[in-house]
Amino acid sequence: MDITWFGQSCFRLRFKAATIITDPFDGQIGLKLPRQKAEICTISHDHPDHSNQRAVGSEAVIFCSPGEYERAGIFVFGVATFHDRRNGRDRGRNTVFRIEGDGLSVCHLGDLGHVPTQTQIELLHGPDVLFIPVGGNGTLNAAEAAEVVGLLSPRLVIPMHYQLPGLKMKLDPVARFLHEMGISKVSPQESLRVMPVAEARETQVVVLEPKQ
Repeated sequence: MDITWFGQSCFRLRFKAATIITDPFDGQIGLKLPRQKAEICTISHDHPDHSNQRAVGSEAVIFCSPGEYERAGIFVFGVATFHDRRNGRDRGRNTVFRIEGDGLSVCHLGDLGHVPTQTQIELLHGPDVLFIPVGGNGTLNAAEAAEVVGLLSPRLVIPMHYQLPGLKMKLDPVARFLHEMGISKVSPQESLRVMPVAEARETQVVVLEPKQ
């Protein structure tokens, strides 16, 4: 599976049989998302920085709510969560997606705004790749994100939803999350290829450069 990040919470996941776009954003947030072609698009919640369906074309099937889905041999599981710490009273609901294909599991937390419950942890635990918001402002802050990483025990962690040049909303920088994870320096990568592994490995943090 090949992973490309476009900024905010939008990734392109290229499996052998299908391409997935997660949380496509609208250009009003200050970032530019090149037009995409995909078989599947996941949308965690209906905010402009996560729900620009027009960016993926009419052929993509949209998954935007809790449930179990399948297309082209890719299995998608939506788990109901909240965008804040008060059961959605401030910012509403959020759907976390667990995506499985090519012998890999990917967990995209969307705009998760709270530490998951024990039931949610059991549903999401142990993905190969975890996409996690780290910038605060209605989502997990750096300390909370580090706690969630410990609870979910992923193989690879890719931070998202943090301050970038040109982004009009105010978020914390990724450096705060890296500090919480005990990382002093990291070299961003343009993209990432992930392959299945037979044995458990220690969690690794990967920072991606947004593709414009």
